[in-house]
Amino acid sequence: MDPDIVLFAEVVRTTSLSAAGRSLGISPAMVSKRIARLEARLGVRLLNRTTRRLELTARGAAYHRDMVAILAAIRDAEARVSDRAETPTGPLRVSAPTSFGRLHIAPHLKPFLDAHPGVQLDLDLSDGYADVIGDRLDLAIRIAPAVPPSLTGYRLADSRRVLCAAPDYSAPCEVADLKTHRLLAAKGQMPWRLAGPDGAVTIDRPSYVATNSSEVVRELTLAGVGIALRSLWDVSADLASGRLVRVLPALAGSADVGIYAVHARGPVSSGATALLDYLRGLWSPIPPWES
Repeated sequence: MDPDIVLFAEVVRTTSLSAAGRSLGISPAMVSKRIARLEARLGVRLLNRTTRRLELTARGAAYHRDMVAILAAIRDAEARVSDRAETPTGPLRVSAPTSFGRLHIAPHLKPFLDAHPGVQLDLDLSDGYADVIGDRLDLAIRIAPAVPPSLTGYRLADSRRVLCAAPDYSAPCEVADLKTHRLLAAKGQMPWRLAGPDGAVTIDRPSYVATNSSEVVRELTLAGVGIALRSLWDVSADLASGRLVRVLPALAGSADVGIYAVHARGPVSSGATALLDYLRGLWSPIPPWES
């Protein structure tokens, strides 16, 4: 496999030229030069570079999908030839947030389970904060700003959040007007930290309805009770269908929140490694709720 393609895949995985360089032992300048060389050879731009982040172009995303599949096939072939293949077997304990697990994990498990019949999956969906070490979990999916230092984590996708309401709810026109409106949030999900054209905004008020369920908040929002700050993975279909509309669209949740897979430090089971690889392919480089 062309080493520039391997490098390109690593840049996408790490979302950073410097991080990819550290991973492969080369300088950021050399990473940039080799990516430019790959783009010149293909005759297309693969990445849009800004001072803050890297983003795949549409052609770059398609190329990355194909190359990741090819790289995985090569690794599997090499493992089979050299007798290093390890068939995932045994118990696999996984936790995930209730709504996310129901919408974006459970419907996609069949291909994984068909490919790994020896895995005995135990999937726990809960809005509580799973204790990875205390509950002896092999893997936990978390939606959070960062990974605690006691765990090893992999950022699988961004979790963009937007203010939204039912179309018949009389939405505010100014940020300051939010203080007079019904705001909806599950316990522990306030304050809202938002980013807008004029800088950061923090909204800290009690929820109009007290609940420990994020799904209840979603249903109340759909019913027109008030305004909620919801992740696109949760409401993108409702926004597309018109069941919900954006409120104050210049504002969005702070961009530091991501969707992570975390596990206790140290080696993980073959089943956890297989599921982690599967989820990476499922949501990378552009998760379905973003498209």
